[in-house]
Amino acid sequence: MTVAAALRAARVRYGPLEALHGVDLAFPSAAVSVLLGRNGAGRTSALHALAGLVPLSGGRAVWRGREVTRLSVHQRVRLGLVLVPAERGVFGSLSVAENLGLGGPGRDEVLELFPELTTLLGRRAGTLSGGQQQLVAIGRALAARPGLLLLDEPERGLSPAAAARLHARLLADAAGGRTVVLTGQSLPCTLAGAAVVYVLHRGEVVFAGEPGEPLPGRFTLSP
Repeated sequence: MTVAAALRAARVRYGPLEALHGVDLAFPSAAVSVLLGRNGAGRTSALHALAGLVPLSGGRAVWRGREVTRLSVHQRVRLGLVLVPAERGVFGSLSVAENLGLGGPGRDEVLELFPELTTLLGRRAGTLSGGQQQLVAIGRALAARPGLLLLDEPERGLSPAAAARLHARLLADAAGGRTVVLTGQSLPCTLAGAAVVYVLHRGEVVFAGEPGEPLPGRFTLSP
């Protein structure tokens, strides 16, 4: 498979603490990749390094064959990289409709995917529950139709039905050419169609393979 995005010998430091210890992660084009690990394993640092939110203290970030290590977040967004953080992914003072409108032309598709948002369009996003805000943040990113979609624990606060719909949409978008990377603490059966699974532990890659392969410990495929 063609590699669309990658971290090469990537190191991330927060003061004296090194969160990523020279990891190599390759994410195939037009596919869903999953980063698994416990809290503090380095999953979020890997996504933030790709998105440009944290600088690399060593190594490289690559997107479609181009090194983007020194590019800003805004420059990477213009190249088609969009990140949905695990928390605080909405503009709280704006309405749900305004948040989705900032994403781009795909608002109607988002409302079809998440009909729960239809009755909330006039509400300020900051007044919503955590799960509702997560739907808005994911919806805005999907509306932007990015080439590379990065999602940090996107299921947090979502109902099982909404999470299953999201997973089906991500797999369908990948089949249509989008590259998707998401993090999680478990691998649900609804993501069995992912192309690659990585498990991180204390800033290092301890497993790389496909969902059908035996995964370490509690990361086995779950309902």
